[in-house]
Amino acid sequence: MVINMDTNFSNALRAEVLTQALPYIKRYNGKVVVVKYGGNAMIDEQLKQQVMEDIVLLWLIGVKIVLVHGGGPEINELMARLGKKAEFVDGLRVTDKETVDIVQMVLAGKVNKTLVNMIEKNGGKAMGISGMDGMLIEAKMKDERLGYVGEITGINAAPIIDLLEKNYIPVISTIGCDREGNAYNINGDTAAAYVAGALHAERLIMMTDIAGLLHDKDDPRTLISEISVADARKLQTEGIISGGMIPKVECCIEAIEEGVKNVVIMD
Repeated sequence: MVINMDTNFSNALRAEVLTQALPYIKRYNGKVVVVKYGGNAMIDEQLKQQVMEDIVLLWLIGVKIVLVHGGGPEINELMARLGKKAEFVDGLRVTDKETVDIVQMVLAGKVNKTLVNMIEKNGGKAMGISGMDGMLIEAKMKDERLGYVGEITGINAAPIIDLLEKNYIPVISTIGCDREGNAYNINGDTAAAYVAGALHAERLIMMTDIAGLLHDKDDPRTLISEISVADARKLQTEGIISGGMIPKVECCIEAIEEGVKNVVIMD
């Protein structure tokens, strides 16, 4: 949230806001926080602007922000304009050679550079890179049925660390590659989890368009505000975590097992 310090904003209220914020500023100053941003949260231009303002605000108070983004709706839009139908298997996009070229153009090109530009316009300092730069995201083919959908085999965190040390906000598009030069479409949540793990981030924030983990998927009042890895595994076994939440929770667990302190699923 960005607060406009105008004349209607009393000194008492300013003091209250700063008093509440100070412990968090101290806690996260100089710490790495990875933000996964994508999907439907990128469609609403006003929401996108607010997210970029928040990213810059965190950067200004000394948080080392790493932004990992997807762009599924933009990929679907370009595919439709080119007369190509999107296909999915188990929630993953079937990616033939032509589709992976489209994914690369959209994610590493239009979406990545748009986000970088928005951060810069809001007073931040950003650098856009893809997972192919510096072999940042090394991958192999996940399943022949899916084509060029990648399974991550390694993360080279050095390019990200270099940018953070130079006070940039790294903006990373989720394209991976192998040693033979093949490009792969990488699931954004998975990429964010691996990147956060490689950086031993203080926190991974998974921005999405759902409230979070519900004990009853049809009742938003049953939101589970906090859960351990062990309890998450138990809910998976009981079938409470199901459908599209399974891969998202798996990514959260993967991040924690790789060294991230905690993960937040945020609507």
